[in-house]
Amino acid sequence: MNLIARLLRLGRYTLAAGAILATPAVAADYPSRTITMIVPFAAGGPTDVIARIVAQHMSTTLGQAIVIENVVGAGGTTATTRAARANPDGYTIITGHMGTHAAAVPLYPKLAYDPRKDFAPVSLLAGTPILILARTDFPPKDLAEFIAYAKANGDKLNEAHAGVGSVSHVSCQLLNSVLGIKPTGVPFNGTGPAMNALVGKQVDFMCDQIVNAVPQIKGGTIKAYAIATPDRNPSLPDVPTTTEGGLPAFKAQAWNAIFAPKGTPEPVVAALNAAAVKALDDENVRKRLLDLGSVIPERSERTPEALGKLVESEIAKWTPVLKEAAAN
Repeated sequence: MNLIARLLRLGRYTLAAGAILATPAVAADYPSRTITMIVPFAAGGPTDVIARIVAQHMSTTLGQAIVIENVVGAGGTTATTRAARANPDGYTIITGHMGTHAAAVPLYPKLAYDPRKDFAPVSLLAGTPILILARTDFPPKDLAEFIAYAKANGDKLNEAHAGVGSVSHVSCQLLNSVLGIKPTGVPFNGTGPAMNALVGKQVDFMCDQIVNAVPQIKGGTIKAYAIATPDRNPSLPDVPTTTEGGLPAFKAQAWNAIFAPKGTPEPVVAALNAAAVKALDDENVRKRLLDLGSVIPERSERTPEALGKLVESEIAKWTPVLKEAAAN
């Protein structure tokens, strides 16, 4: 089953028109200088890690450096707004995800951009399963105990996240809705800082993408109760699924992808897409991503058209889920 099919399976949940056609000279000259890739979260988080792995290979293919710029704030929407307003010439792109380009729509009524209209999709990069995590001295020993403990102490718990609209926030909103609890949310400027707070035992639990959690779980600095996918992940074979642990209603998998501002010339988008596709076919890149627990999309899922459809479907999926969670 391919990645997009997996994402649709997890949901209990046209490419935007108006692209400016470039002349052959523009396509032939691109890129002629450094490209800035905005990452809408702090360095060290899952989106940042994936972006850096892929960008390193893309820069070799394109023959120009790709500089990562971390811009934090408002669950990634600050950076995404900036990217939407950037000059559409291919020299400013963004690695967004399920939060910035889907969940932010229902969570931010005054969102300054529309993921469906203000971006040219480039390529899906990776799927990132969600884990239920806690500090090492959190009392529950397994998911069944976590469920019981959370229901009995929900209003006393502290939940770390990377800001409203981030994947860590959105996925735990779903978890809290399923459990019927309202813990105190503790926002951080990125999943990396949120993870550091969990490691430092400053918060009780969080929901996070597997890319950010594998090193900490294997290092014994946090505990993992379950992975919210139908199957166990090869990088963490001992972590049971939520279905195995008695919480089948909680299933979630995020994703990361590259976007350019609306109006970026089609040949430039094609060049960026080709470089991303080539990176995801590279054995070293694939190994690094798979070792972190990522799910690599098939070639058919890496097209701009496929990514555009994914954004539309994810907005449709998460809008009712998040509105229901907010109402409870």
